[in-house]
Amino acid sequence: QVQLVESGGGVVQPGGSLRLSCAASGSIFNIYTMGWFRQAPGKEREFVATINWDGFITSYADSVKGRFTVSRDNAKNTVYLQMKSLKPDDTAVYYCNQHPPRDDYWGQGTQVTVSS
Repeated sequence: QVQLVESGGGVVQPGGSLRLSCAASGSIFNIYTMGWFRQAPGKEREFVATINWDGFITSYADSVKGRFTVSRDNAKNTVYLQMKSLKPDDTAVYYCNQHPPRDDYWGQGTQVTVSS
């Protein structure tokens, strides 16, 4: 069983940056492909980014490509999402999970609010 805890969210102005972290328990974390997802108010949860087990293969949703960067540190059992040039449309609760996601791995998420 893996437990995932997201952190690093906050309120930021348009054009600003944030770095999200996802800390995982469980000794087999480093074999998982991990993903970041987000859910905006009134919308379905959507895919944001994914990173394979060794960090060499990443992919992004078109809406964040070129602005967000996913990375991982397997020694720390942590996945990161560096977000730059944030827009109001990026406002959402951000979650990490395996990719494809497992229903029993969803955590509480971390709120990101982009507002002037």
